[in-house]
Amino acid sequence: MLFNTIDFVIFFTAVLTIFVAVKNRKFQHIFLLAASYFFYYYSSNYYITLLIFTTVWDFYIGNAIWKATSIQKKKLLLILSLSANLGLLGFFKYGNFVVTQFNILGKSFDLGTNIPLFNLILPIGISFYTFHSVGYIIDVYRGGMKPSRSLLEYAIFIAFFPQLVAGPILRSKQFLPQLREKIEQIENGVRLRQILITNQNLKLGITIMAFGFFKKMFIADNIAPLVNHVFANPTGLHSFSILLGTIGFGFQVYCDFSGYSDIAIGAAKILGFNIPINFNKPFFAKSISDFWRKWHISLSTWVRDYLYYPLIFRHHESILRIFLSLVFVMIVLGFWHGAGWNWILFGTMHGLYMGFHTLIIHKFPRVRLLGFFKTRIGKFVSILITQYLVFLSFIAFRVQNLDQMFYSMYKFVVLDFQIRDMLSIIAYYKLSFLIMILFFVLYLFSYKRENLHQTVSNLKTKFWFVFLLIIMISIVFFYNGNPTDFIYFRF
Repeated sequence: MLFNTIDFVIFFTAVLTIFVAVKNRKFQHIFLLAASYFFYYYSSNYYITLLIFTTVWDFYIGNAIWKATSIQKKKLLLILSLSANLGLLGFFKYGNFVVTQFNILGKSFDLGTNIPLFNLILPIGISFYTFHSVGYIIDVYRGGMKPSRSLLEYAIFIAFFPQLVAGPILRSKQFLPQLREKIEQIENGVRLRQILITNQNLKLGITIMAFGFFKKMFIADNIAPLVNHVFANPTGLHSFSILLGTIGFGFQVYCDFSGYSDIAIGAAKILGFNIPINFNKPFFAKSISDFWRKWHISLSTWVRDYLYYPLIFRHHESILRIFLSLVFVMIVLGFWHGAGWNWILFGTMHGLYMGFHTLIIHKFPRVRLLGFFKTRIGKFVSILITQYLVFLSFIAFRVQNLDQMFYSMYKFVVLDFQIRDMLSIIAYYKLSFLIMILFFVLYLFSYKRENLHQTVSNLKTKFWFVFLLIIMISIVFFYNGNPTDFIYFRF
């Protein structure tokens, strides 16, 4: 079920109505799980069985790991869990890719036979709920998290519908305490924590969702035609056309995914749950490491905590090991996005970016202390270099055909200073180009403004309604009537 459809509006309104009408906590939890399963089944049909299998499998394995008395048994159970989770993810997401590579290799050796492709549809959200479950199992194995108290509780954590299909990636430590029973002091005693729709959460949640809808439906969807035109067949285009399309795609993918995250965070907030932010002004990052602290935060921190730290902390932390670990981890992060060599290249580029940045800081520590990088010009130069490298990698993110990808990268790096085809693209896609400029202006406006969602939410009611009306008019006036998938649904 797409957030940007009337179906979701009706579904979410019905969910809120039932929560307001029924105050029984146990019913609310059962209903929340049923609503989440319906939300997933609406789009994924029988693939919901994979979600249920992952939930039941890891719930019981998590409890078994906690009760196990020997480290050997704990490790065996951990391996069983990881094998099932990563096996399902690998089969559905990477099965066809692996078979294709074997067939290409077979042709190289003239074997004369082809392995048939599986032709499977990638289950929506499998990358996200798999990471939810794997993170939970590892936390229990490490002893830093007690296992879930009930299958119902754990099932809600895995299937919570606002973030189920495209994140943010939740940690059990973040979510389960919010769901569990909590004693609240009231005037005549105590009560169990209910899911309450408060006016404060409702107003803030709607505000965050409004920002998300604006990013997705007004900005991202209206920039998409220009980007699609450039990268439908970029071979032969001049440098400034490639630059235009690449910048457009960077703006598009940011608004598309951060828009989804905002809608998820806002919907959860209305229900009384706090989901951590997933983006924090990444286009103002001053280094690639800083970029990944601001972009897809839930994924980058997950990979850091469950993959990178174990790689370097169990061994002597030499600069070479850190460099290789960074490259490996970022390749995994890139490959997580999709089964293709372009994704491997995307991850490799960021691994090398981060690896060489770390190497330079280690070998030349005085660079970090240079006064130039603390000045406004120095910060601007740092941002400019970082974003140049990031947008270069976005070409690998967007273009799957390797020949077209390398051509686009070449034109991005080696400028030919021809503007004729760029001008014709701008003339044909005036709206897309103007919205790109508008986004850039709004993004600069947000630079030093923290807690913008809270600021808008705290407006007087009449001004708040004006804000919502402007958002609604902007979307409706430029909406073409065909809701488009969120980009991260593919992952």
